[in-house]
Amino acid sequence: SNVISGDRGQWASKTEYVLVVAGTMVGLGNVWRFPYLCYKNGGGAFLVPYCLLAVVCGIPLFLLETSVGQYTQEGFITCWRKLCPLAQGIGYGYLIINLYAFSYILVQAWALFYLVFSFRSQLPWASCNNTWNTANCLGLQSFNSSTPSGNQTTSAAIEFWERRVLVVSGGIEELGSVRWELALCLLACWVFCYFSIWKGVRSSGKVTYVTAPFPYVMLLILLIRGLTLPGAWEGIYFYLYPDLNQLTNLEVWIEAASQIFYSYNVAVGTLHVLGSYCDYTNNFCLDYFRMDCYWLCLLNSGTSFVAGFVVFSVLGFMAQKQGVNVDNVAESGPGLAFITYPQATALMPLPQLWTACFFLMLIMLGVDTHFVSVEGVITSVGDLFPKLFRTPVRHEIFVLFICSFFFLIHLILVTEGGIYVFQLIDYYSCTRACQDFMAVCQCLAMGWIFGADNFSNIIKDMTGQRPSVFFKLCWKYIIPPLMMISFIVYLVDYKHLEVNDWYIYPDWAYALGWAMTLSSVLMVPLWAAGQMCLASGTFREVSVQRRRVLDHVS
Repeated sequence: SNVISGDRGQWASKTEYVLVVAGTMVGLGNVWRFPYLCYKNGGGAFLVPYCLLAVVCGIPLFLLETSVGQYTQEGFITCWRKLCPLAQGIGYGYLIINLYAFSYILVQAWALFYLVFSFRSQLPWASCNNTWNTANCLGLQSFNSSTPSGNQTTSAAIEFWERRVLVVSGGIEELGSVRWELALCLLACWVFCYFSIWKGVRSSGKVTYVTAPFPYVMLLILLIRGLTLPGAWEGIYFYLYPDLNQLTNLEVWIEAASQIFYSYNVAVGTLHVLGSYCDYTNNFCLDYFRMDCYWLCLLNSGTSFVAGFVVFSVLGFMAQKQGVNVDNVAESGPGLAFITYPQATALMPLPQLWTACFFLMLIMLGVDTHFVSVEGVITSVGDLFPKLFRTPVRHEIFVLFICSFFFLIHLILVTEGGIYVFQLIDYYSCTRACQDFMAVCQCLAMGWIFGADNFSNIIKDMTGQRPSVFFKLCWKYIIPPLMMISFIVYLVDYKHLEVNDWYIYPDWAYALGWAMTLSSVLMVPLWAAGQMCLASGTFREVSVQRRRVLDHVS
């Protein structure tokens, strides 16, 4: 039977499933990555490759992964046993990628730290009257066009970030002591994660009723505030001004594909897990997806687009205040979230309110993506060892163990040298090369080895309607070569990680970084080679299991 056993759990309603998927897809990358990529890669012209690749890569992979999960009723490791045992290494690769991705909870800890300071009468990153400031500090009031340029001055926001929040050491070799304030913030984030998933989908589905819609409320508030600021439209002009020449640049297309993968959360395994909690005999998940998946994906991309207005309207305001061009203040990633945007909100009336709204939004954006990633690992390991982890008490103990273990591991990230460790993990372990490779392998396994026609029969068996031929073309002929090109370009254009353009890691750190990259990628060929060496019988005999699956569908 393909119906989930009762002790595994199911979504209580269509609404829960949609909220969890929406919350997972809409994350930090929509706010701090997409707007900067759009600005850097041709403004409005960037939307051309972005939308095209969303159609030929994002939506087909979304359908494939959700379908695999719902059909097999298994997590991202054991699902391959029922479809293509040779490809189970993809599942183990997903497991390793997700374990590395747990480290992004650190961003929530930073945002919580800032949120606490947001309620002070004087925002500490707006002035230089603090114990951690240096003689070279420059407060916001004096940070304008009359400020002499040079390396001798640093803004109060940078000093707060580097000398108060992180207390940055000289390098990864100097980890220093644990920053206990950040450690408490990290603990609070892991505690929230635990209570979001300790009962499985029964608890995580309920949590998303708050965590999924909340960022949209904050985004709307910040959008209205941003568009009413002086200089806002100058920032938006920089954001969307089209440079059509960029469309001939291969790197722009690769950046667009990379953003699709990050924001749609494909090729990391979580969509398999979310789909697996849908009842096979009740096709609300895929039926809803088949009818409205375009709206769900449009919601994701639309959120990214609107977030650009939120970010660049504020950057335009800040540029006008300081008498500089917008490109002088344009940032992405942590630089945007923890230096530039707090600086800008400090210049507004009621700065505490707008700062608190921004960091609440950041926390909620990170929460869904993180606890779904953790839930994906717990579900997949539980499906691997069902007798060991399926009983209610054991499941809760296992969740507690995972959350506690990784909290202790992540204490290294809140040391004085922790930022160097975090950037090493971010640059190597969760890189686009890993997702590109996994996407290629997944499409080869389902499109060619299992068969795109056979997979279409499975979707028809679940939903009553066969997917469009377009999806089969994408799975077989479009996604594999596109992602392989992106993977090769990454290897050819590889550059060593440098922090702030001056800190170069020691050789052992670069070796560790490549070990993290290869630890997920090599799982696929190693597992396949192991199966071919250890499995008894010929290739023809080994394929009997696949024929049994197909006979069941037909």
